[in-house]
Amino acid sequence: MRLDIATLLLVTFVLTFLVGVLFVLSWVQARRTHALAIWGVAHLVGAIASGGLALRGTIPDWLSIGVANAMMIAAYGLIWSGVRAFEGRSLRLSIAILSGGAFAAACLVPAFYGSIAARVVLASSIATVFCTASAYEIWRGRAERLVSRYPAMILLCIYGICYAVRIPAAFLAPLPTSPDALQSRWVAILCFAAMLFTIALAFTFMALTKERAERAQRLAASVDPLTGIANRRAFVLEAEAMLARPSPSALLLFDLDHFKRVNDTYGHAVGDGVLVGFCALGRALLPGDRAFGRLGGEEFACLIPVQTPEAARREAVRFGRAFAALRLPTLPHLEVSCSIGVAVSTPGHERFDDLMRRADLALYRAKRNGRSRTELAEADGPDVQAARNRRLPWPQAAE
Repeated sequence: MRLDIATLLLVTFVLTFLVGVLFVLSWVQARRTHALAIWGVAHLVGAIASGGLALRGTIPDWLSIGVANAMMIAAYGLIWSGVRAFEGRSLRLSIAILSGGAFAAACLVPAFYGSIAARVVLASSIATVFCTASAYEIWRGRAERLVSRYPAMILLCIYGICYAVRIPAAFLAPLPTSPDALQSRWVAILCFAAMLFTIALAFTFMALTKERAERAQRLAASVDPLTGIANRRAFVLEAEAMLARPSPSALLLFDLDHFKRVNDTYGHAVGDGVLVGFCALGRALLPGDRAFGRLGGEEFACLIPVQTPEAARREAVRFGRAFAALRLPTLPHLEVSCSIGVAVSTPGHERFDDLMRRADLALYRAKRNGRSRTELAEADGPDVQAARNRRLPWPQAAE
C-alpha cells in the first residue's frame, strides 16, 4: 500500500509534539531532572521541523528545506545535550544550535541548495554523529547500573545506522528532483523509522529517569544521612552476604568514648563532625573489601576479610590509634577515642547474630577495662558460651 508522504510527516508532527509535551510535563513534576526539559524542547523543535517538511510545496522552499531541516538537525543535537545532562555533564547547547545553523548557512550556497544529494549527505552525517554521540554518552555512564541503559544505547545506534545508510543511498538511489521529491521509498522508510524511534526513545528515556529515581530512593533508604555510610539494615544485609563466603571474616564493633561529653562541651555540630571524621577515616584506613555501617548514635561496625584473629586485632588497633591521634587546630583541647570489640567468624558455622554478640561482649570488656582499647573475643571459650546465653538485641554495649 502506498502512503502519502505528507500525511506520514503530519502524523510524525503530531506524535513528536505529544512526546515533547509529555517530556515537559514530566519535567514539571521532577524539576531537578533537567534532561527531561531538554528532551521535551528537542521533540517540540523536531515536531515543528516535521510540520515544515510536510508543508513542502505549500510554504516557500527556503522554509520547508532550509529552516525545517536545520531545526531537525538542532533537535538531534538537543537530544544529545539532554543525554549529557542526564549523565551529569555539560550541556553543549551551542553545538546543537550551531549544527542546525551550519546546515542553514550551507543552503545559502546555490550549488549546495540545488543538490538534493548534498543536502541529504550533510543532514544525515550530522544526525548520525549526534545519535552515535548520544549512545556513547550513555555508555560512559555504565557504572550506574540502570536496566534501560543498554536498550537506549542500542536504539540510538540503530537510528544512527539508519541515517548512515542514507549517505551512500543518496548517490546509489538518488531522490527525484521533480516537485514530488518527497514521494520516495527512502522518505517513507525514514518517516516510519522516525515514528518508531520517537515512541521507543520516549519510553526508554522515561524508563531511565524512573530507574534513577528508584535507585536514589533505595540508596537513601540504605545510607545513613549524616555520615554517608550504610545504615543498620543495609550493613546487616551486606555483612550476612560476606559471611556466606568460604573465607573467615572479622567483625569490628566500635563505640566512641565519652561522646556525650563532646556534645555537651562543644555542641552537637562538633559532635556530628566527629562522627563524619570517624567514617572518613574508616573509609581511608579499613580494608577495601568491607561492610561498614552505623548502627546508631556513636556505634559503628565493620566486617572485614581476615585470615587470623591477630591480623584482625592489628587492623583494629591501627585504626583506633589513628582515630585517637585526630586533632582540630580550632579545637586544640578536643580529644577523641574509641573502644573496639573484635570477633572472628568461623566460615559457614556462625550466624551473624552470634558473631555480633561475641563482638559486643568484647566491646563491653574493652569499655570496662578503661576504654580507648581493643579487645579480641575468644574463638572458643567463655565469650562463646556467654554469647549463647545472652539473648539481648544487638548491639548491647555498656555505657
